[in-house]
Amino acid sequence: MKQALKLIVISLSVLLLAMCTTKPKNSVQTTAADAENFDWLLGEWKRTNDVKGKETFENWHKISTTEYIGVGFTLQNNDTVSKEIMKISNANGKWSFLVKVGENTEFIPFEMAKIKDTEFECKNDSLDFPQLIQYWKSGNKLNALVSGQGNKISFEFEQKE
Repeated sequence: MKQALKLIVISLSVLLLAMCTTKPKNSVQTTAADAENFDWLLGEWKRTNDVKGKETFENWHKISTTEYIGVGFTLQNNDTVSKEIMKISNANGKWSFLVKVGENTEFIPFEMAKIKDTEFECKNDSLDFPQLIQYWKSGNKLNALVSGQGNKISFEFEQKE
């Protein structure tokens, strides 16, 4: 009797463990690891359509399957005239784009509105500018567009060698 009871307890334990670790077949939500990724952003990029006398760069690194960090900066006469830190992160299955500009201590959040293989767009309608940020890769070029209130700034990058 003790042997049978022990076998039942072990069987139930294994069954419960399997139920807790197995994703339901009809589950709509996926984890960040098996969903979208932004690996196509990775690397060091130099802007090709910059204002004369300035050089703009973006460097993207993957921290984990749920977080990417980007640093953008513009040089003029070898001095840094602007800098921003960008994060793409996934919390609870939802991707966000966060930007910290200059000396600001807080990140400004943008909600991901569209994610495809090599493009995304994110929005924050509470801002005057930008309200929309778009990134996409076309061949070996990286493009970005920031827009809002009728204004647009286009960024075209190529990978640094």
